Amino acid sequence: MQHYTAEDITKMVNDENVEFICLMFTDINGIIKNVEVPVSQLDKVLANKITFDGSSIDGFTRIEESDMLLHPDLSTWLIFPWGEEHGKVARLICDIYKSDGTPFEGDPRVNLKRVIKKMEKMGYTNFNIGSEPEFFLFNRDKQGNPTLHLNDDGSYFDFSPVDLGVNVRKDIVLVLEKMGFEVEASHHEVAPGQQEIDFKYQDALSAADSIETFKLVVKTIARKNNLYATFMPKPVQGINGSGMHINMSLFKGDDNIFDDPNDMLSDTAKEFMSGVLKHARALTAINNPTVNSYKRLVPGFEAPTYIAWASKNRSPLIRVPAASGKSKRIEIRSVDPTTNPYLAIACILDAGLDGIDQNYELMPEVKDNIYNMSDDERREEGIVDLPSTLHNALKALRKDEYVQQSLGKDLTNSLFAAKNAEWARYQQTVSQWERDTYMSQY
Repeated sequence: MQHYTAEDITKMVNDENVEFICLMFTDINGIIKNVEVPVSQLDKVLANKITFDGSSIDGFTRIEESDMLLHPDLSTWLIFPWGEEHGKVARLICDIYKSDGTPFEGDPRVNLKRVIKKMEKMGYTNFNIGSEPEFFLFNRDKQGNPTLHLNDDGSYFDFSPVDLGVNVRKDIVLVLEKMGFEVEASHHEVAPGQQEIDFKYQDALSAADSIETFKLVVKTIARKNNLYATFMPKPVQGINGSGMHINMSLFKGDDNIFDDPNDMLSDTAKEFMSGVLKHARALTAINNPTVNSYKRLVPGFEAPTYIAWASKNRSPLIRVPAASGKSKRIEIRSVDPTTNPYLAIACILDAGLDGIDQNYELMPEVKDNIYNMSDDERREEGIVDLPSTLHNALKALRKDEYVQQSLGKDLTNSLFAAKNAEWARYQQTVSQWERDTYMSQY
């Protein structure tokens, strides 16, 4: 993380001939929003005096409380390496403040910072996050609209010429590196047209910022290659969907608290993982927040459907990769890239802190393939299902007051309002599958 001052940014604006500044933030759905200002407004930007109408943003505020202030985080300054035809464009990620000068509790980024402060009060210094976002590339038609034709027939780790996405991935990686990302790997995923790019772990706030920036870069570079990139979890039936596995570890200074040289995990890591498992059903409403998310969370496509953990077995919700020292971590495998990363990371962290605070006992490791176990065998092992629909996930969240507190009152209310409306729209939609199945039969 860079630590820029207002003077540093003013100098970079002049040295690099920046003409516009994008002041970015996210709504409750994790969708990037942006107020673009000309560089003549730089002084107002740096003085936190740029305002916008919060009542127009999903999940933000009522119309009678609509005036919001953008407080840019100067450490997020970067210049986009594209779109210079009207002058260079830079961006700053912002926190949202109310007109009285206090942080807005309904801002997902502000809420993550609140949970991080709670972590720090418990004596921990960093919650490191490494994400593995997957996405699909589709061809566009002559008018530039996305089609349902995937850009290749490649599979896991395929090499060109079968992997036609390789050049797009290279372009994305080069742009990410210009923007300061440390990319560790990029490769074709299991499904046709499916890609994955992994970047180095970061602290929780920087990781959430990076996930949002990554999505923007992927979509921008795909369009420049006449392709359409989507992070929709299951755009095509019958093949693997896109997930976003999240690797995490808790630090005190330079010490990884999850590591124990004499055991697979430290006691603290086991308690943390117990907290995540305890709240897993409620967390699913945040980690998998769309109707389509649950088309991915089905058996047979490498996505978890059961609440359990393992080291070598990849069928449970949480996996403990083979690593030690500073690399020791746990991996949550259910999360998909439609999640709002600020909400997901905040709630996962807080669930883990609850496990540490309450000394929850960790359920036994599952060493068999859960998909091959009978219902009775799973019941004996204490293994329960993840919610199978958004509706069921919202019901689980409604019952879990702790996870609601992790979100705070404003975000909880906004999430229920948005997602209940989404589910109602889905319920009222008659699909082609229903017509094909029932019209001739009845």
